[in-house]
Amino acid sequence: MPLSFDTKLKNYADLIVQVGANVQKGQRVLLQSPVEGAALARLVHEAAYEAGASYVDVLWGDDAVSLSNFKHADENALTEVPEWFKRARIDAAQRGDALISLRASDPQLLKDIDPERVAAVQKAYREALKPYTDAVINSDVNWCLVTLPLKSWAAQVFPDAAPGEQVDKLWDAIFRAVRVDQADPVNAWHEHLAGLERRREYLNNKQYSALKYTAPGTDLTVGLPEGHLWLGGYQPTNSGVVYVANMPTEEVFTLPHKDRVDGTVQSSKPLAYGGQVIDGFGFTFKNGEVVDFHAEQGEDTLRQLLDTDAGAKRLGEVALVPHSSPISQADTLFFNTLFDENAASHLALGRAYRFTLEGGTEMGDDEARAAGANESLTHVDFMIGSAETDIDGVLPDGAAEPLMRGGEWAV
Repeated sequence: MPLSFDTKLKNYADLIVQVGANVQKGQRVLLQSPVEGAALARLVHEAAYEAGASYVDVLWGDDAVSLSNFKHADENALTEVPEWFKRARIDAAQRGDALISLRASDPQLLKDIDPERVAAVQKAYREALKPYTDAVINSDVNWCLVTLPLKSWAAQVFPDAAPGEQVDKLWDAIFRAVRVDQADPVNAWHEHLAGLERRREYLNNKQYSALKYTAPGTDLTVGLPEGHLWLGGYQPTNSGVVYVANMPTEEVFTLPHKDRVDGTVQSSKPLAYGGQVIDGFGFTFKNGEVVDFHAEQGEDTLRQLLDTDAGAKRLGEVALVPHSSPISQADTLFFNTLFDENAASHLALGRAYRFTLEGGTEMGDDEARAAGANESLTHVDFMIGSAETDIDGVLPDGAAEPLMRGGEWAV
């Protein structure tokens, strides 16, 4: 008998708390949610207390308010990050709270806003929230990012469905992707995570010196630093709490060497970024840096992203996802990085996760850079994998061996 919507929503909340953030007894929780996600947020709130949380703070967001600010606010005020906004997040991270984000936004919310205005605001907030981001990037806290439908987003994903059915169809897609439509989603996740662990163990034992990508429009070599660590699925904090940062997740990932990326790469899916869509884009890299780029749609937005800082022109993540992943097989373009990145192998411009480098979280900035870790205010994933993607692993002696063929694991 199929599970009811209410049962699946409760399963989702329990999964987020128990497996995703893995809220500990006596731990505080910072929960962030759009106002449209109130029903799920309330269930997560209760589930966190059931797990033993000492207190659960909630911060609400609203696309309509954000858009109104972008349209009407004085630019100086718009780029001035309120002290309360900073302190709520930074204090939570520094206390070691569990951080749960229910994130959803209209992919084209800011399509009519000047990209320079959008970029200025994004940069101001990234700079202001750097201590918070550092705690997340360096795995100082247990955190989890998930999503939920909005009417505007659902209409873009399922434009041919009747307006009254679009949100329901997106809920169904999300429930399938995070496995809460199953009788025992927690056990289903443990089995899935065990499979990801086998992949990352294989890759860590290989210690490839580089990955070689070949696909239509792509001829790219991505160097990997000595001591790189492949991760995926479970991730431990520095204090030993195990969590799953993204739900859904189908990837295994590590960091590239920031100075050893050369060649061309073409995107395989659009990128929803900053309330706008970038499509048909690609890059040329030389010695790790983007030296040329193009986009059929959103080129100005892409330029603003690359101009965030020097590190935004270099890579901070390389991730492998089989074309046969459940999200890819859904054959649905979600215009949402959390979902689309788990449908395809991808790279990320910007900051590297230091926990993907052996001893990286204990390194100073200079030492981490010398080891090959990129530094930036931004971290933006973009999809490059497809059924036509071949990837070779290059061994330290220079020999190459098949790693993925036609978008699927060859090992």
